[in-house]
Amino acid sequence: MAAPSMGGVSLPRGNGQTVRLPRGASLTDLAERINAEPAALVTALFHLGEMITATQSVNDETLQLLGAEIGWVIQVVSPEDEDRELLDTFDLTFGDEESDDEDDWDIRPPVVTVMGHVDHGKTKLLDALRHANVAGKEAGGITQHIGAYQIITELEGNERPVTFIDTPGHESFTAMRARGAKVTDIVVLVVAADDGVMPQTVEALNHAQAANVPIVVAVNKIDKEGANPAKIRQQLTEYGLVAEEYGGDTMFVDVSATTRQGLDDLLSAILLTADASLDLRANIGQDPQGVVIEGKLDKGRGPVATVMVQRGTLRQGDSIVAGDAYGRVRSLLDEHGNKLKEALPARPVQVVGLTSVPRAGDTFLVVEEDRIARQIADRRQARIRNAQNASMRKRISLEDLDAALKETRQLNLIIKGDNSGTVEALEEALMKIEVSDDIALRVIHRGVGGITKSDIDLALADDVIVLGFNVRAEGQATELAAREGVDVRYYTVIYQAIEEIESALKGMLKPEYEEVQLGTAEVREVFRVPKIGNVAGSLVRSGTIVRNSKARLVRDGAVVADNLTVESLRRFKDDATEVREGYECGIGLGSFNDIKADDVIQTFELREKPRA
Repeated sequence: MAAPSMGGVSLPRGNGQTVRLPRGASLTDLAERINAEPAALVTALFHLGEMITATQSVNDETLQLLGAEIGWVIQVVSPEDEDRELLDTFDLTFGDEESDDEDDWDIRPPVVTVMGHVDHGKTKLLDALRHANVAGKEAGGITQHIGAYQIITELEGNERPVTFIDTPGHESFTAMRARGAKVTDIVVLVVAADDGVMPQTVEALNHAQAANVPIVVAVNKIDKEGANPAKIRQQLTEYGLVAEEYGGDTMFVDVSATTRQGLDDLLSAILLTADASLDLRANIGQDPQGVVIEGKLDKGRGPVATVMVQRGTLRQGDSIVAGDAYGRVRSLLDEHGNKLKEALPARPVQVVGLTSVPRAGDTFLVVEEDRIARQIADRRQARIRNAQNASMRKRISLEDLDAALKETRQLNLIIKGDNSGTVEALEEALMKIEVSDDIALRVIHRGVGGITKSDIDLALADDVIVLGFNVRAEGQATELAAREGVDVRYYTVIYQAIEEIESALKGMLKPEYEEVQLGTAEVREVFRVPKIGNVAGSLVRSGTIVRNSKARLVRDGAVVADNLTVESLRRFKDDATEVREGYECGIGLGSFNDIKADDVIQTFELREKPRA
């Protein structure tokens, strides 16, 4: 049965049937699923006020709008479901099959994510736990990337490993912090005793509660003057975290990263919480699977991914696919650079041997053959590209067509960084900048590693600003950028990049002007001057009449003429530049001669308004 004609176009009516499409699918993809002509779908959307070509990536809302119109229920498949369906085609699963053999199960360490407000001492606390100095290497003292580490502690005489994930402290890394909460067992919420609960504290708490994981509160900086641990306990009760000493079930530990006070108590609290609330066992007999914590491009080793094994045992020589990257594991390294033969569940390791740098949060799994890994990676890459194209496409309706055809200025960026998580977070923060509908921000390329000659060539082609985050231009790229005048900017702290790009976007806006009143003059008498025209003999009632200023003529309260110019201004027989309040003058308004006694001449100028 055909759908009713839409502008002469007939489409197959779905009658409520469901069709599943990947995110960023095109109208051609939909047409194949419902046995329709792509041109017919283009026409149907045109009648709904949307202008989209047959091969363009379409966002979720537009697909569902079209589906409702032609009687189909369009279900946009989530990335997780897409992955599952993709793996099904290769007879693979991710995390769904568990072995019933008890010999395949083993106790694993708890994975702990450290969260909290910026500058509350998260990384310094990890420094004290690991006897390392990571914070000193971070620009501005703010953690710019994710690190994962495993330490050994003792509880009741037994050695117990604990895995820590240190998440970035800057507010624009919300997505990465949320991602950290998804792979964790326990969240350590760090709150400064001298500062209290802050916006990012609440944000981190929300992420942890959304992930449904136990929380241990570390009240840091108790050695500082003004520290008030009791106040922290009181404040957090408002958010559902009630300390054990108040009758609740949340463990609060007073610590100092500087003096190392309370660190053993914190580790004990983590392990006690894990033993009481969690079944810390993992299937080591399953094919290795897990999540990418971080990815970077190492000059000597190529793409390096920090991964967290969640199931199975990852070994050197395994064929691995991580997001849209694949390869064979050439070597496994711990956080200190030592080589490992294998990595058990909850063990963070660096994997060397991938073809490209995966994104933070991508899933990884081991497959039997390199060929299968490559096919899975290729399909994931196409899916990611389509989804990005759909999210970047600005919807243009018929009502907005006139505005869309006008000049819309666009700032193009290339983002290169030292690791994938930072690049992703920076791009996400920049795309959230809102300045004006007339200004568009587009990231035409992003990548991990130094700025190369090909990046500069691309910047030349599209008039692009290149952002380097903790990376520099290499060799010929530096010379080419200098010779061609390509704007290359280097940053080590993310909020500086955000502020500068926002300023650049505001600078692209057309200037806004406001009218500033200069003066008013009442016309007493009109004189006819040969070769000049009518001149208004006037008395300046307020302000100052300035020659060459803009003017309008008001008669009986109504504007008779606007956008005039005071072309001549005289005091008696002398030319004047300006005439002040209370003085008489002759005003000539150029070729405009419709001037009568008792008219009012208002003069003004347009001044550019400063941007907020």
